Amino acid sequence: MLEFKHDQPAHRYQAVQDGHIAGTCQYELDGSVITFTHTVVQPEFKGTGVGSALARHVLDESRAQGFKVVPACEFIKGYIARHSEYADLLAGNN
Repeated sequence: MLEFKHDQPAHRYQAVQDGHIAGTCQYELDGSVITFTHTVVQPEFKGTGVGSALARHVLDESRAQGFKVVPACEFIKGYIARHSEYADLLAGNN
C-alpha cells in the first residue's frame, strides 16, 4: 500500500511503499506559494503509478492548505497540464 509522508524540515513529500521510499517531491515555500522543484521516483517503482499518485497528493495537499503552486519541476508541470482540475492552483491564476 502506498503511503505519503510530509518531511517538513527537509521540505519534501515522500511516497512510501512497503516501508521503502518509492518517490520524493521537493518544494520551497514562500508565504502562500509552494514551488515544487524536483520529483524523483526510484527506478524499481517507475511505471507503477507512484509518480502520478505523489503528484496528485502534493497538489491536493496544496489545495487543502490554501497554497498557490509554481511547478518548477517538469513532472509536476506535466501532471497539471494533463489534469486541468489543478490549473486553478497555478500562481498567477485567479
